[in-house]
Amino acid sequence: MDVYKTLREEAFEANMEIKRNNLAICTWGNSSAYDPDKGIFAIKPSGVEYEKLTPKMMVLVDLEGNIVEGKLKPSSDTNTHIVLYRGFSVMGITHTHSTYAVSWAQAKKGVPVFGTTHADYGVQEIPCTDYMSIEAVKNNYELETGSLIVETFKKRKIDPDIINMVLVAGHGPFTWGKSAAESVFNSAVLEEICKMALFSLAINPLTRPLPEHIIKKHWERKHGENAYYGQKE
Repeated sequence: MDVYKTLREEAFEANMEIKRNNLAICTWGNSSAYDPDKGIFAIKPSGVEYEKLTPKMMVLVDLEGNIVEGKLKPSSDTNTHIVLYRGFSVMGITHTHSTYAVSWAQAKKGVPVFGTTHADYGVQEIPCTDYMSIEAVKNNYELETGSLIVETFKKRKIDPDIINMVLVAGHGPFTWGKSAAESVFNSAVLEEICKMALFSLAINPLTRPLPEHIIKKHWERKHGENAYYGQKE
């Protein structure tokens, strides 16, 4: 019996969604799916084109970085995923190099809440980290990338359950969620928010963040105790 079949399939489908949503060209992205009961996650193999991927190619890794199952090398970002799984209570993580999100990361700018689209998915600015230090890059780049994200959220008192996306300065976006599929969805949302924000500033460089009472309204109608957006289960 293949006890990891579902986990590998979940990771595979998430990686396929990266491609379907045009969030990465070539091999510029990866997604993983985590099973907290087993302490194992499945992740895309390094450098393999999306068109060639199969569920069986997904690599199973534990939170110590040991390969549990798989013939291929896991994503080069595996250690970043490990740190995020350890630091946040999440079940899926996605990293891409999508154009608009990377543009904000390269500008080393967080994305303000300019409109209700952003407010539907977050009540505050999408954070951008500081640049990594020379020592961190020399130590273990991918592991330190994860540590930088976790420390940024702790230092700025940001709740990763509410703000489930981040821009790593000079690098690109990471998103997470309650499943691998949700983490990719959040990557797609982030890309659109970054695109809209850039266009807003291009039209009016003096664009200011949305008033707090409108941000609150849009967040609470989808996520608050009395949320009324969507259908009841």
